[in-house]
Amino acid sequence: MTGTWISDTAEEVEHPTIPIGINEMAIPRAAILLSLATAALLIGSTIVVGYSVWDFSKKNEDAFKVTDIDLIKDENDRWLWEVDLLFDTCDSRLGDWNWPTVLADQDDEFLYPGELRCDWEHQGAGDHASVVIYNRANQPLDLVLEIIGGSVVFEDENDADLTLDPIEANGTFIVEIELTDDLAEHDITIEASHLRVPEAEVVLDVHIYEGAEKKAIHATDGDPLEVHYKVWNADTDELIDEGDLPVTAGDDSNYIKGFGWSAIGLDIDEDRGLIPTIDTGTTHVTLLPPPIAYGNSEGHELQDAWLRFELKLEVASI
Repeated sequence: MTGTWISDTAEEVEHPTIPIGINEMAIPRAAILLSLATAALLIGSTIVVGYSVWDFSKKNEDAFKVTDIDLIKDENDRWLWEVDLLFDTCDSRLGDWNWPTVLADQDDEFLYPGELRCDWEHQGAGDHASVVIYNRANQPLDLVLEIIGGSVVFEDENDADLTLDPIEANGTFIVEIELTDDLAEHDITIEASHLRVPEAEVVLDVHIYEGAEKKAIHATDGDPLEVHYKVWNADTDELIDEGDLPVTAGDDSNYIKGFGWSAIGLDIDEDRGLIPTIDTGTTHVTLLPPPIAYGNSEGHELQDAWLRFELKLEVASI
C-alpha cells in the first residue's frame, strides 16, 4: 500500500503555471530591444548636437573672420601693414623693388615699395633692437607676430610669439626684440599676420651678425641714457641738428616717437661711461619715416621728411 506521504511531491501540491514570456528567450529579447533603443537615442543625440554646432557656427561666422577682406588689402592685393627694423640697414627682401630715390615722394598708402630685409650688428647675447609695425589701413588692425629661426625673442614676453594690442587706424606700434644667444651669424624671419586671417601675412627678414666688440650693458626699454646725436634729412643729406641729450630708451614722450626707440640697441662696457677719458659706448644709425618722426606735427617744416639719426651712447646711468 502506498500513500502520498512516501511520494517526493504531494499529489495535492500543484505546480504553478509559467507566465507567458518568462522563459528561456525572454532575457535575450529584452537585451536586443534595449540595445536598439540605446542606438536610436545615440543617433538622435548625435544629430541634435551636430545641428547645434552647425547652427552656432553659422550664426557666429562673422565673429571668426574679417567681414570684408578688402579692408585689409589695397587694390594691388598688398596687405595694409608694413614691418621694419629701425636700423638704417634695410633693403628689398626679395630684390623685387628698388630703393626709392626720394623717400618723401612715396605715396600716402605705403612707406616702402615692398617687404624688407635688414641687417642687425649685435654686441653679444642680450643685445636688443626695435621692430616697427605701421598700420596703413583706415581701420584698427589685430596682428600676431612670430619670430622664426630661434635665438631671438620678444623682450616683453620672453617668447617668439606675440599678440599685439589693436593698432589704431594709420597708427604705429614698436616692439623690442632680444638676442638670447651669442652668435657669429644667424638669420631670422619675423612674420606679422592678421589675427583672424592667418594667410594675410607680411614678412621681415633679419640677418644677424657679430660686431667687432662685445659689450656688457645693452640698452633696453626704460633705461636712462645720455647720447650724442646727429640728425640728417635722409633725402637731401642735410645735417639738421647735432648735440647731447638725456633720453629714456624706448618709450620717451619728451621727443618724437622714433628717437627713444632709436636708443634701443646701444651698448656700453661695465664702466657705463662714468669714468672720464674712457669711451666704451657704441654708435649706430637709424632711419625714421614720418609716422615716427614729425609726420603727426601738422604744419611742421619736417612733417614729410625721413630722418636719419646717428646715436652714440655716452653714459648709461645706474
